[in-house]
Amino acid sequence: MFVVATAGHVDHGKSTVVRALTGMEPDRWAEERRRGMTIDLGFAWTTLDSGATVAFVDVPGHERFVPNMLAGIGPVPAAMIVVAADEGWMPQSAEHLAALHALDVRHGLLVVTRSDLAAPGPALRDATERIAGSSLGAVEAVTVSGRTGAGLPDLRAALRRLTDRLPPPVTDEPVRLWIDRSFTIKGAGTVVTGTLGGGVLTRGDELELVGTRVRIRGLQTLGSPAGRVEAVARVAVNLRGTDRGAITRGTALLTPGRFRHTDLIDVRGHGDPVTGLPATIMLHIGSAAVPVRVRPLGPDTARLRLSRPLPLRIGDRALIRDPGRHHVAGGVTILDVAPPPLTRRGAASARAEELAGMDGAADPVAELRRRRLISRAELAGMGVPVDAIAPVTGEWLADPEHWAALRRRLVEEVGSYATEQPLEPGAPLEALRHRLDLPDRALVEALVSPPLTSRSGRVTRGTAEIPEMLMKAVNQAFAGAEPFTAPEATRLTQLGLGPRQIAAAARAGLLIRLADTVVLAPEAPSRAAEILAGLPQPFTMSEAKNALRTTRRVAVPLLEFLDRKGITRRLPDDRRETT
Repeated sequence: MFVVATAGHVDHGKSTVVRALTGMEPDRWAEERRRGMTIDLGFAWTTLDSGATVAFVDVPGHERFVPNMLAGIGPVPAAMIVVAADEGWMPQSAEHLAALHALDVRHGLLVVTRSDLAAPGPALRDATERIAGSSLGAVEAVTVSGRTGAGLPDLRAALRRLTDRLPPPVTDEPVRLWIDRSFTIKGAGTVVTGTLGGGVLTRGDELELVGTRVRIRGLQTLGSPAGRVEAVARVAVNLRGTDRGAITRGTALLTPGRFRHTDLIDVRGHGDPVTGLPATIMLHIGSAAVPVRVRPLGPDTARLRLSRPLPLRIGDRALIRDPGRHHVAGGVTILDVAPPPLTRRGAASARAEELAGMDGAADPVAELRRRRLISRAELAGMGVPVDAIAPVTGEWLADPEHWAALRRRLVEEVGSYATEQPLEPGAPLEALRHRLDLPDRALVEALVSPPLTSRSGRVTRGTAEIPEMLMKAVNQAFAGAEPFTAPEATRLTQLGLGPRQIAAAARAGLLIRLADTVVLAPEAPSRAAEILAGLPQPFTMSEAKNALRTTRRVAVPLLEFLDRKGITRRLPDDRRETT
């Protein structure tokens, strides 16, 4: 299917031409037929001799309904501009062409109607010249009479040539169906319609709508049920799990997790100078129309604050219009859907310089360089292809230069932590996450590489230095003492060996901690094993205490320590033997 929007001044015969081509009535509502003009969007379709189907989005031409017109042409790749031979180029002809140019529509056809009422030549030449200066460029022109049918075969042939020139549809991208109508059918529920510009819809698919998950109950295209619809197509979608009251024109049906709703964007303008734009203007994209506040940044770049979030992507083309002046101010290309704040002095000027080098292409390398560190889902939601980017861990993506800088900083931060907390067994992962301002502990673990090691939630250097004061205190604690005489708790306190210091000394191998305040020199267990092996086997606790020339305060935890190490074995009668 190929979708073409009509464009042109009110009462120039757009609906008449569509009716003559399709045999269908595009003006569907009674008020439209009574007033003789299209107020909302109308739809009709026909099959060409080539077998191709062309669906027409018949848009209103009256100035009062320009927002409705923009909702119709927004998602459509081609336009049929209609000009009446007896009236020629008119104000809404110009505004419609300005809208097509702003949206960068590049495929079109000129149809001069009412050729039975006036010579079509002057209107044709004038319109062709005006259209040539737009994004449409040189277009084929056809003259017709909707009343007599003259020229209709030529128009059908021109439509076939137009469809041959249209780019192939993109069916492997996520769905973003801008809704232009919604209604309720008794027994079926909520139905929405729109132009499917990309992707595929299948009955049973789960989609996202206004932040909730909905399921496709049924599909219809060209008036017939369908199990699957590929872009580009006019489609009606019957939804399960939603209330029509939550849906308005400009809402979008989305592939879950593939779009980022944003109310702040940086754009490049194509049209009026951004410095001359009013402070508030209307932004049109797809079928959505929202007021935005404009903050000029560079000669042709600006920041727009939307009145409500929309699912936008880098590279999207939108239109800005000043409704007060009935004026299309131009088009905008979205450069960034997650721009940085401009809070520091000089930030706006620096941002303008950065935007000057951006073209709206969703380049993964360039975007990753700008974002530095970002999740795969968030970057994909901006419209950036991520399949070729290898994550640094999990779903996290990082710019290689930034990742290397983080590795260097990690080494520095681990060293700083060791200096600040010499008794700690390394820097905790969570503390390092805060120091590096990272969103996930897994990133810290992924950064660890020699000379750093990670163990039990802490990161250390390969060789930890023992504080000199700790070594001195331990040496004083055991100086002149018998091998199995443990310093008293008061003595340890006097030397500054509290629980943290004792734990650090034990990790460093300076002592053996048998209990909270029972410590021995590190060689004590091996010497005890030699002495106990010389006793008649098995031996009692008292015999061991006497042989080691120590107290029960030390002997009990020492023998339990030797039991845990497998040096001694405790027997059922509480005696022990060496192994």
